[in-house]
Amino acid sequence: MANEGFLSSIRLLDPIERSSEVLFGLIMVLTFTGSFRAVGADHDDVTRMLVAALGCNLAWGIIDAVMYLISVLSQRGHNLILLRDVRNAAPDRGRQLINDAMSDDLAAALSDTEVEAVRRRFLQLSEPASRARLRFGDYRAAFGVFLLVFLSTLPVVLPFLFIHQLRLALRLSNLAAIIMLFLTGYAYGRYAGTHPWRDGFWMVLVGLALVGVTIAFGG
Repeated sequence: MANEGFLSSIRLLDPIERSSEVLFGLIMVLTFTGSFRAVGADHDDVTRMLVAALGCNLAWGIIDAVMYLISVLSQRGHNLILLRDVRNAAPDRGRQLINDAMSDDLAAALSDTEVEAVRRRFLQLSEPASRARLRFGDYRAAFGVFLLVFLSTLPVVLPFLFIHQLRLALRLSNLAAIIMLFLTGYAYGRYAGTHPWRDGFWMVLVGLALVGVTIAFGG
């Protein structure tokens, strides 16, 4: 049942959101593991840095989950304002508000008759809530955000926990990070309808470049 709850939380996020959360978590932990060789770390140093990496991703996961809830609440409040404005506006103005709220591609695909049908549907809805509220599903999705950020740390960290040869552990950790970056880009490519394999390779390059920039600026 716990696994089902976790999977349900993840499904509430679209593939781009899931890919972004994994990417954030990976970049965060790679800024730690990427500095091991540079500082000539010994086993005790590695242990301390891993604890710091896990703690950093734990905190970032909590922050990201809270920001997700704020974003959901903000968007829901905006939708309530749109609903009230359409209901109170003249027909021409109401249709214009609906068109403005849609993407350009979607607005171009709908005829005036279809937009008018949407406007009439708005008028038929029950009185909107006085203010936006979060639902149980939003908290589940926020928990999914937290888990994605935090759990993305583990494949990169695990080699250091079980392998005492730092060089070998670092190579396996980097391999795990590259695979995860590729899969993140591949998922993005499939969702965006572009080229999953190409996007996977580009995500590896972009992710490693971002890690390098973060380390270079003292992150």
